[in-house]
Amino acid sequence: MSTLLGTGIYSVSEAARLTHVSTWRIRRWLRGYEFKVSSGRHSSPPVWEGQLTPIDHSVALGFLDLIEVRCVDALIQAGVSWPTLRTAHANAKEMLGHSHPFCANRFATDGQTVFLRMHEERKADTVWDMKDIQRVFDQIIEPFLKNVEFSNGDVASRWWPMGHDHQVVLDPRRSFGCPIVVEHGVPTAALAAAVRTEQDSRIVAEWFAVSLREVQDAVDFEAKLAA
Repeated sequence: MSTLLGTGIYSVSEAARLTHVSTWRIRRWLRGYEFKVSSGRHSSPPVWEGQLTPIDHSVALGFLDLIEVRCVDALIQAGVSWPTLRTAHANAKEMLGHSHPFCANRFATDGQTVFLRMHEERKADTVWDMKDIQRVFDQIIEPFLKNVEFSNGDVASRWWPMGHDHQVVLDPRRSFGCPIVVEHGVPTAALAAAVRTEQDSRIVAEWFAVSLREVQDAVDFEAKLAA
């Protein structure tokens, strides 16, 4: 397991707050679950192995887990079935050699299956149908991963939840991945709490030695999370 420095750490409730995916769904995706069928009980395995080992049976998520939650939810919302999604995830994990393949900047969906864009040297990018691993020649739709910054290896490295033109960022290398204002690294929760107490954004900006824009973006971000 990676060290927490550079991995990020989020409780299930914090992950739910940031992704707008319910806590019970996040737990099911990371821990698996059992359900009743006519012949008894059936178990469904986790969709992927989390970055962090549970502590006293409590699940915690890393930054890539957080992005994977967003991707899985986006695919389900787009109409991809669970059997297709699980098959795509397992196949993509093997092909990319990465434990969190949906964090790669190579996925798109047409609502029926999941496509993976693979670059081949001296050839045009090829689109693989991850449901049955057959080459398909279909136009790739705009990737559903928005406002995510990728490293050179095409793996998610930072998330700008309000967009790149705002100051709020989640970076697993800073403050264990909690939402911060990018230039000065102050947690958005601290800035928003100070504004609630003082009722004056300019004074708060002076206290924390940050810009007024950073304070306002932090307040807006925390308000959206609370909505």
